[in-house]
Amino acid sequence: MAKSEAIRNIKKHSNMEKEQKIIDKMPFRHLKIGNAQILDTVEGREICDHCFKSRKFFCYSCCLPVINENYFPRIKLPVKIDIIKHAREIDGKSTAAHAAILAPEDVKIFTYPDFPEILNKEETVLIFPSQTGVTVDSLFTKVVIEDNEIITKRIKNMIPIKKAIFIDSTWHQTKAIYKDQRLRDLQCVILKSRISQFWRHQKESPRWYLATIEAIHQFLIELHTCAFGMVQGYASIKSSEEKAVNEENSTNNIAQQYVNELPEMDQRYRGQYDDLLYFFKYMYEKIHTMYDHDKLWAYKRPLM
Repeated sequence: MAKSEAIRNIKKHSNMEKEQKIIDKMPFRHLKIGNAQILDTVEGREICDHCFKSRKFFCYSCCLPVINENYFPRIKLPVKIDIIKHAREIDGKSTAAHAAILAPEDVKIFTYPDFPEILNKEETVLIFPSQTGVTVDSLFTKVVIEDNEIITKRIKNMIPIKKAIFIDSTWHQTKAIYKDQRLRDLQCVILKSRISQFWRHQKESPRWYLATIEAIHQFLIELHTCAFGMVQGYASIKSSEEKAVNEENSTNNIAQQYVNELPEMDQRYRGQYDDLLYFFKYMYEKIHTMYDHDKLWAYKRPLM
């Protein structure tokens, strides 16, 4: 029995690696991310009005743009996002600033030990893979007592929380922040497994350790989908290399057309938060014009 189980696990892992290689060829093809080629027209660097340092596109220390806002999208989020950044996390290597630039009304960044204000712990969650963590879907289940009976109800067409807190650091640095007493009473939420496309290598970490902006994007997709559903055809991952190549060469994606034609009153997820990866995708593509994907250590990490 043990031998057959081991064989099944090996086959499963082998299939995952084959599928991931196909996805890695065009990892953002199924997402609705704005064309960032306009950033290529930005010449030179600008001085940040706040810290007076030279920056490209935005100041990652002050989380302020240094170029005209017409160069990038602005996104409205369904909940407030607070990011607690470890003091040793290098600003220029973190993707947390992407969220603050693209969704400035809803995202705030705090450098530990500075801390966000938590007014209502019942409506605030901590995104962290703790042993007591729950799924995003479970946030939509409410247990009530009616006529002396315990009844489980499903929350629909609304978001059951108002704030989510993320920790921005390497995995080894995260534990110090997670153990802070101010976070102890918060419900931890575990995201669905997703393979990271971040080019920054972390030793002894699998590829499902997401960059901060990837984790925020994943959380919002799950949250919105649980509340309102998802349109048919969105984020469909093709299962063959041939289909992936055809999609790359195609100028008329039927699924994408369907998404764009939906009426505004339809609240199902159709890519509303995909532009959170606007800078991430742009930088990913720049990195991959200079380096071979298969030779970067970040993508040699185990999938599991």
